[in-house]
Amino acid sequence: MSAIPAGCAAAAGHFDELRGATTPGVSEASTDAINSIATSASLTGAWSQFFEHISDDGALNLKQRSSSLERQIRDNGVTYNVYADEGGPQRPWSLDLFPLIIEPDHWRQIEAGVTQRMRLLERVMADVYGPQQLLAQGLLPPALVQGHPGYLRAMHGVKPVGGTYLHIAAFDLARGPDGNWWVISQRCQAPSGLGYLLENRLAISGQFPQAFQAMRVQRLAGTYRALMESLKQMSPAGADSHLALLTPGPYNETYFEHAYLARYLGLTLVEGSDLIVRDERLYLKTLKGLVPVHGLLKRVDDEYLDPLELRPDSTLGVPGLLQAIRAGHVLVANAPGSAFLESPALLGFLPALSQHLLGEELQLPALPTWWCGERSAMEEALPRLRDCAIKPTYPGSPSHDSFVSVMGQTLSPSELDEWAERIARQSDEHTVQAYLPLSQMPTWQTAEPDTLTDEANGRVEPRSVVLRVFAVSDGPQSWRVLPGGLARVAGAEAEIATMQRGGSSADVWALTRGEVDRTTLLQPHMTPASMALRKRLVTSRAAENLFWLGRYTERAENAIRLARLTLEGLNGEDQSSFPLLTWFSKMAVANTLVLPGVPVATQARRVFERSLISSLGSTEGATSVGYYLRALKMTGATVRERLSQEHWRVIVRAEEELFARCAAHASRGDYSSQEALQVLKSASDHMSAITGAQTDRMTRDDGWRLLSIGRHIERLSFLASALLRGLETGSVHTDGGFEAMISLFDSTITFHAQFQQSRDLAALIDLLVLDRDNPRSLAWVAHTLRGRLAKLAGCEPDALSAISMRVPDPAAWSLAQLCETQPVEASPGNEAGTEPGYYFALNDLLLQCTGAAFNVSDAISTTYFTHSGETKQSMGT
Repeated sequence: MSAIPAGCAAAAGHFDELRGATTPGVSEASTDAINSIATSASLTGAWSQFFEHISDDGALNLKQRSSSLERQIRDNGVTYNVYADEGGPQRPWSLDLFPLIIEPDHWRQIEAGVTQRMRLLERVMADVYGPQQLLAQGLLPPALVQGHPGYLRAMHGVKPVGGTYLHIAAFDLARGPDGNWWVISQRCQAPSGLGYLLENRLAISGQFPQAFQAMRVQRLAGTYRALMESLKQMSPAGADSHLALLTPGPYNETYFEHAYLARYLGLTLVEGSDLIVRDERLYLKTLKGLVPVHGLLKRVDDEYLDPLELRPDSTLGVPGLLQAIRAGHVLVANAPGSAFLESPALLGFLPALSQHLLGEELQLPALPTWWCGERSAMEEALPRLRDCAIKPTYPGSPSHDSFVSVMGQTLSPSELDEWAERIARQSDEHTVQAYLPLSQMPTWQTAEPDTLTDEANGRVEPRSVVLRVFAVSDGPQSWRVLPGGLARVAGAEAEIATMQRGGSSADVWALTRGEVDRTTLLQPHMTPASMALRKRLVTSRAAENLFWLGRYTERAENAIRLARLTLEGLNGEDQSSFPLLTWFSKMAVANTLVLPGVPVATQARRVFERSLISSLGSTEGATSVGYYLRALKMTGATVRERLSQEHWRVIVRAEEELFARCAAHASRGDYSSQEALQVLKSASDHMSAITGAQTDRMTRDDGWRLLSIGRHIERLSFLASALLRGLETGSVHTDGGFEAMISLFDSTITFHAQFQQSRDLAALIDLLVLDRDNPRSLAWVAHTLRGRLAKLAGCEPDALSAISMRVPDPAAWSLAQLCETQPVEASPGNEAGTEPGYYFALNDLLLQCTGAAFNVSDAISTTYFTHSGETKQSMGT
């Protein structure tokens, strides 16, 4: 298979990763000469071997592999949230088909240089938050430390638990035209990518298994294991430490990898609201009470960590967390206060700091960098602006005028003059860094048939690439470099490789000549006590979200069934039945399928029908089917890590399909009830899959019990109120209303199998209220709800909790009592005895059920979520 087109060469002046050489500049050779070089130059040994193995891998061509890769990313739900994306908060993670391959000699240089820089940054942190000799001796300008908003005075003099400040750091590297790797930036607060690169590795190694096995690619799992073991070793409780990953939440751009990484490393995924500090110790709020947390792997920026001492408006952190750190009761990776290390200005001072602190020259150089806060540096940098990048000294800082990095070569002469004046006025806030033409790697780009080059529907194109390399702790004051990393690939005609600007990612294969570590899964050594803890552990926040996931599931299902039933009834044989139309109207308004101001069906049946149909895909005003499906999806996103891939996919598909179909129909004007029924039928099919996944594919822990309880609370309230309104309007005493009621209870087949064509209300009460074998009967729902509430509270078998007893006991219900009636008093137009009697006992029971649903919901919230009610410990098995 010919995988590389003849002209696939890096742009002039850029290092060609594929061929291991720099493409001559335009001034050095003509375009024809460049193409000739690209055609004749051989590939590097590693790339040549890679494409040979692709040829031997089998029948799949590159187009098929690319399609398979896209499908895998989509099916796995790998997303990257982009705040500026108007099309929605989530988009699929972008991953190129080809890996970036780094040969052993080059990787050893990177590894040694990154490890050295990690040692240096650790020493800088220790001095800045300790004796501050570097500041006193003038080796570090105070403006870059004490003037940096990321410097935390509250942490000065605090020695971190375990003695290590930095446990994880990321270094962005680029290969220049000279073939050497250069540092362009470093990330120390909460570097992203450790989760995404795992997903990249699994996906790409699966696409090219033969090449991956034969090329001696270094594995990743051993490094992750070393990180976890070192964190536990340095945590206050040692090997039995409880570690958690602190995330800003599901709306963060990299939330997917937070959940993915927590699952892979065996960490508890927590948000700030899940944690609380008591007596200078950190605890996790769970259904079974407060559980100690000994270590945090944080993905929240430092300034948001503690609203008591840092940003008071932060809702992402934990009040009192810094005090718990100062007391030595919790390890935080990385120690708060490392943000100043991320300033690009610091890169210019690190060579001298390395000589002073380590007595060594830096093995991995950084791009020439000038901090304009020094007059001499500014005077040297200003004439170079056209050939440099202008960067903010304090990126993202609310207390400084921050800006996006600007490439001088993109500016006009007048714009360059404006920047020069701005730099002169606010010199300390600007840093100038030399421009480096990024090396370019081969990428697979899909193409239309009329733009084919060598492969059907695709071609190989060079794209600029930046390599993010991670150093992680493997013990006190010791680090190792993750063998590989995350490659960020620039878009077409772009020189800046960033995911937020439409770039892509690539797996990184670091090759070795030695033995390959065959570790494939991280298997932490857990004690029986810690394993028992993890089995029971459900955070209060996750529990509350699961509770509402269950409620929104049931609400969506109820709304779909009621909307279908109403549309069918409005166009059925009994469309002129006053009691039935009244019941439809009251139910639709009570469940906000239509707004209260809409004329009722008895007054304007078609207006009512059109309003119901138009509300199906609305998320404002009427909380109809679309509203509940979207709420279901948003709630599911908050507990994404607890849902199977199939479960999550069908939730997303149900919401997307309903809105797409409603929008398509609405764009053509009012659509018919038959079209609306087809939309509802499809939504009903999706709901069957969702409820099936919740019933059969989720672990029966306390979280699942709350999900189930949420569904049963909604079912109890909905069915009881439906029957109550059926009695009030008299619709159950009509043939159409009788059938509609058993249909709403999803009991049509069962009823007719037992009672044939009977219209006896006693039969209806027996099946819909008292039958413990019918999962839609009130007795079954009440009995199940009582049992699950007792299980949640940790009661002994056959015992009940206080909350359980708030639900009416079906054992006390009797058919004879519920069927008792009192004659309706005579009134004008109604002679005594001509209307059905009033069912006092049945009405009273239905009111008790609806009231119990509200009371139980409030009690669950105060007891298990806010911990402001009675203390009931969950001991779920």
